[in-house]
Formats: sequence, C-alpha cells, structure tokens
Amino acid sequence: MVDPTSDIGDVDPEDAPACAVCGAAVTGDEHRVRSWVEDGNVEHRHFCDDDCLEEWDG
Repeated sequence: MVDPTSDIGDVDPEDAPACAVCGAAVTGDEHRVRSWVEDGNVEHRHFCDDDCLEEWDG
C-alpha cells in the first residue's frame, strides 16, 4: 500500500488504500483522509470522496 500520510495521487487500485465506507480503491485527487490519536496510537481512515466522508462522519 502507498504511504497513507503521503499525497496518494494516481496509483494502481491494488496498491491504493480502501475507502472506509464503500470499500472502493482510493485513487486520484478526490480522496479525503481523517486522522486522530486514540490510546496513544495514530488512527486514520481513507475516503474516496466527500459523500463517503460525510456518511462516515454521520
């Protein structure tokens, strides 16, 4: 998988992270990432677009 903290850009779908909502490969410029610290660990989720991010944010 591509380094999750880097600009993903255009990558092959098999190397891309999966969207936390729909499971689609997160590629291209439309992706969104949310990061937070939980119990001393950095957590992050990738989203393929604003709609999936909004669904996750609830």
